[in-house]
Amino acid sequence: MSSEPSTSADPHEVLGYLLKHAALKLAASTDAALEPLGIDSKDFGALRVLAHREPASQLQVAQTLGIDRTTMVALLDVLERKGIVTRRPDPADRRRNVVQLTERGLQTYDAAQAAYGKAESTFLARIGPGRSDQLRRTLRTLVED
Repeated sequence: MSSEPSTSADPHEVLGYLLKHAALKLAASTDAALEPLGIDSKDFGALRVLAHREPASQLQVAQTLGIDRTTMVALLDVLERKGIVTRRPDPADRRRNVVQLTERGLQTYDAAQAAYGKAESTFLARIGPGRSDQLRRTLRTLVED
């Protein structure tokens, strides 16, 4: 064994570590920004999907977000109790529930979009706008199927 310090032992040299901790830091920042609205980043993800499409089934929302159905049901249960979403049977297929934002949900989404955007901008400010755009493009490339 060498007594020389190894730079490879530094977790800041490991991509997975950096991505994980950057994501955790961003989530903490955005969750704090969304807390006054009674939601968190996961809730905001669902609101974004629902705000940008016609009424969708629970399964469609879950697939768009890449989460399992059980997690989606639990998330929607909370949002429904808060009066942010409604679920009703799909008239064309009563086995499906259609999910929509309520008026309160639309207002929450608008406020959340502004709060989330500000928190995200603050998070990315240290690297500047050009590099922020490049980071988004790079990450999109990495997560594409």
